[in-house]
Amino acid sequence: MAKNLSSVTFTVLLLVLLMASTEILKIEAMNINARCLPKGCKNATFSEECGPEPFRGSNNDCCHCCVAKYGRKAVCKGVVEGPDKHCHCYKERV
Repeated sequence: MAKNLSSVTFTVLLLVLLMASTEILKIEAMNINARCLPKGCKNATFSEECGPEPFRGSNNDCCHCCVAKYGRKAVCKGVVEGPDKHCHCYKERV
């Protein structure tokens, strides 16, 4: 029993080291913190709100919230605005 537990522990440790050395974890972390929709809007119009009120994150966090809720094609930017700090999602005016 102890030998099997030791083998499993060693295998899990080896797997974690492999993931860390190939930067799989770093790539996932970079995607979360990446700048959301860098092209922005050319002709923006208000679309929806996203997240809690007040929204405690940054404009980038707001943009990620909008994309997660409404989809990348429906949103061109997300901005925290107003004295109440709401996350406003914008789309391209057609």
